[in-house]
Amino acid sequence: MCNTSPLDNGQAVYCGCGTVIENSSVCGISSLSVMLDHCDGDLPVPGQFYMLRAQPSGVLLSRPISLFSRERDASGKLILSFLILSKGSGTRELCALKASSSLSIFGPFGNSFPAAETLFPDKPHPFLLLIGGGIGIAPPAGFASLLPEGSYDFYACFKSGAYGLDRLRPRNLVIATDDGSVGKKGMLSDVLHSDDIRKYDVVYACGPEPMLAYVQRICREAGVQCYLSMESRMACGTGACLGCTITTTLGNRRCCTDGPVFPGEILKFPVCGSEPSVIHGYEKGMPVQTADLSVVIGGVRFENPVIAASGTFGYGSEYARLIQVSRLGGICSKGLTLHPRSGNTGRRLCETPAGLINSIGLENPGIPHFIENELSNMLAAGSVVIANLSGSSIEEYTEGARLLNDTSVHLIELNISCPNVKAGGMAFGLDCGAAAAVTRAVRSVVSKPLIVKLSPNTGDLVGIAHAVRREGADALSLVNTFQAMAIDITTGKPFFDNIRAGLSGPAVLPIALRMVYDVVQSMNELPVSERIPVIGLGGIRTWQDALSFIMAGAAAIQVGSATFADPECMLRILDGLESFMKNNGLASLDSIRGCAQPSR
Repeated sequence: MCNTSPLDNGQAVYCGCGTVIENSSVCGISSLSVMLDHCDGDLPVPGQFYMLRAQPSGVLLSRPISLFSRERDASGKLILSFLILSKGSGTRELCALKASSSLSIFGPFGNSFPAAETLFPDKPHPFLLLIGGGIGIAPPAGFASLLPEGSYDFYACFKSGAYGLDRLRPRNLVIATDDGSVGKKGMLSDVLHSDDIRKYDVVYACGPEPMLAYVQRICREAGVQCYLSMESRMACGTGACLGCTITTTLGNRRCCTDGPVFPGEILKFPVCGSEPSVIHGYEKGMPVQTADLSVVIGGVRFENPVIAASGTFGYGSEYARLIQVSRLGGICSKGLTLHPRSGNTGRRLCETPAGLINSIGLENPGIPHFIENELSNMLAAGSVVIANLSGSSIEEYTEGARLLNDTSVHLIELNISCPNVKAGGMAFGLDCGAAAAVTRAVRSVVSKPLIVKLSPNTGDLVGIAHAVRREGADALSLVNTFQAMAIDITTGKPFFDNIRAGLSGPAVLPIALRMVYDVVQSMNELPVSERIPVIGLGGIRTWQDALSFIMAGAAAIQVGSATFADPECMLRILDGLESFMKNNGLASLDSIRGCAQPSR
């Protein structure tokens, strides 16, 4: 279908599906050609962009991709081409599309480079300079293909190799590459200076922000107009979300509708070093052969920071046929209570678009049975063993803790998200007083290192973290599942018998990460001798996710529901962390742990 554009220029906007005609790769860049049916009206202009998303897709948002070229075939169908760099999940999906596959596409949006004739109505043949950097080659190269041959010069800058230049007919073409593989070795600043700019009437450019800031500066020095195509993360492309604003001398401007092409003189680029950083960050080094991923928590050494979360890995033996469990840093047992529990009635699992709601209800055989039957297999797996202790009263907690303390488990993880029967069913972890009381009671009967697992459903997570710290917790693990629910629309009733259940999975990661960050930040306010480590969990499924928790300050991480989707998930995370550290010359996790925290 073809709808009327909501933009001020009244340009027709296509909103629907496109068919991939071709998808090839040059220098690691995908050249994607897409055919649209029944799209009338004016042709889009290079410089404008479309919102693209693969079908099916694992991402929520479409990606803004600049138009490279457009044409109509013999039947009048519009064929668009795009140059795409695989930078994340969305662009990776687009780069993997095969011929005849479909994608969601709507656009065009934004403006283009202004025609030189409109800028210089009294000058018959204005002379142009076009500059493209990296994937930013698409807008100026596409625009140049519409210009008279020899009416412009073109500078193209790449890291390695060259692409997107086939249709150019410039007077002069200058190519620069960082590695010298094509053209001159160096960056734009090595081949173009303000004195070179003076012979041009106007400059059009698109590329990385530092390059555009350089173009702005040398054009200002030369007294030459420039128009710069900007890039910004966006959600809608229509101007509604206000997520893609660009800072200008005229105030904030939307990249999607006010741009993406802006007069260079109004843009405000950050001045390097003008503001002191409040972030430590980390320093990269030369690649190393080995990296130490070990971590010590409560006096117990873990070979690496990847731990299987309670309730998602059984007792380890369940996954032993699928993965090498001994490679994991640790294993948390299922939630254990003093007496056996049969768990909740009714349906127990409900998948959501980005997570899993569970209502298991702590089904377990009881601590005595665990000690006699399951514990030996956990210990034989070769990883650190953590017993997750749950209960409905302080008396149950303390008696269970006594039994576990006399075993060979390495640490005890005290789960205080369980209902306190003497407090009307309120979870111990929702109140500082209750959390402190149960921690104090358990601490009094155990000599083993004690981790306290915190609930995210409290309004005072930091306060509770310090309440249990003061009562003897050796470490914290956070966060447990978020309270959620589902409705069965076929019956019009709650999906779970207990109505409310626990949400885990990728949907909770940003919130869990923020909570870990907040607790670590509060720990850093204490003298070093009073701090306790934090184990982060909540939606982790990739090594990048794990790294973000460690950079937030987590000593280690736990992986839960991601294992259901990919049994090898934790091993992939471990391999990814190790590769990252080796490639960046990081000898130990201490090099990056907490690097995202404010400087002190």
